[in-house]
Amino acid sequence: MDFWKSVDALYNFFKTPYTHKAWYFCSMRLYIKNMVCNRCVMTVEQLLNKIGLPYSAIGLGEVHLVRAPSATELTALKEGLQQVGFELLDDSRKQLIEKIKTLVIRYIHQGVDADRQYNFSHILSSELHKDYSYLSHLFSEVEGLTIEKYIINQKIEKAKELLAYDQMSLGEIAFELGYSSVAHLSAQFKKVTGLTPSYFKKIGALHRKSLDQV
Repeated sequence: MDFWKSVDALYNFFKTPYTHKAWYFCSMRLYIKNMVCNRCVMTVEQLLNKIGLPYSAIGLGEVHLVRAPSATELTALKEGLQQVGFELLDDSRKQLIEKIKTLVIRYIHQGVDADRQYNFSHILSSELHKDYSYLSHLFSEVEGLTIEKYIINQKIEKAKELLAYDQMSLGEIAFELGYSSVAHLSAQFKKVTGLTPSYFKKIGALHRKSLDQV
């Protein structure tokens, strides 16, 4: 009798809409758009504590919950995130795009790879267990620019930060960001910003962007 009850329960579960099953399997991990810095993590942490949602870990772009949120908690979380410029992602394509962005930001802005010789096609394929051509096509389709262009934009934004701090030479910055030469960095910097690195250094932080706008 217990066996047939279990079979019946499974049948009822699998005939429910796909989105309900997706929330069931993914209830312990949530993906959040624009959560790209340590201050963002602190903001989300404060929101979770305010709602009363217990979590085991928070990182860039994702939260690991101790339990599945109730409908009321989920609504409060979505609304709270929207108020501070974030978005709770429940679409698998959007989640994958955000993972790509988070990995690029981690490697460029947080110095994950000590030797700075970034091979992002290998990094993304390895970390996300997807073929790079698929990731590249999806990113271009959804974001309207290539992964390569996004990586360049992030590198230039990091270069702006390092130039504004004025603690490293241009050669050191080029090495830090994995450029083959100062000339390569300078050319790419001017192409993206319209300014030379030396001129940008004079005008400081006026032309810098937040990472979610890059």
